[in-house]
Amino acid sequence: MALLHKATLRPTKLDLLATWLPDREWYTGPAGAEVVSRGAYRFDDPAGEVGIETLLVSTPDGPVHHVPLTYRAAPLDGADTWLVGTTEHSVLGRRWVYDGCVDEVYAAALAHAIRTGSGQAEQYFEVDGRREVREPSVTVTVSGAGNADAPPVGAVRRVVDEDSTLVVTDTVELVVVRRPGAADAAGAALLGRWSGQPTTVPLAYLRAR
Repeated sequence: MALLHKATLRPTKLDLLATWLPDREWYTGPAGAEVVSRGAYRFDDPAGEVGIETLLVSTPDGPVHHVPLTYRAAPLDGADTWLVGTTEHSVLGRRWVYDGCVDEVYAAALAHAIRTGSGQAEQYFEVDGRREVREPSVTVTVSGAGNADAPPVGAVRRVVDEDSTLVVTDTVELVVVRRPGAADAAGAALLGRWSGQPTTVPLAYLRAR
């Protein structure tokens, strides 16, 4: 489960992405254009240290892009070139925001979701000691779940950013589809649908090394 905070961010996640996205290999859209949210889903970090959120965003008239992010309380060693930016969280303080594809916590969470068929984490707020569940804006399912008994993914060894992003770990390769609907998944896959996308499309898939 993913605990959310009713908080403000300065700058916002969309503000950070508006600056960061135009330099990505897989991004389709003009520099300086407004970035709008089409939905989001989350995974849970079992250690409770790293926030893991994946945004579906676009320009007002452009295609949807699939952008995993991780939120950390301190810089991630060796990941400066994958830093989206920093933001001030009104509850948690300064957060370092990274492209999740370079973060082993995201890689482990994605592989776990696909291998076990668990999909996304349930999101909730704590209000006066009471848990309030937040309905997801993206419906995530799993097709052809992988081997739940497979070894942990280990470290992220290489990231190849092209039309899709390849994440090579110690035990598995993960492919993150950057423009959902533009590619077919091969093997066990994470699928999603959201408002404006009534049928499920591949978001990511895994393959053994």
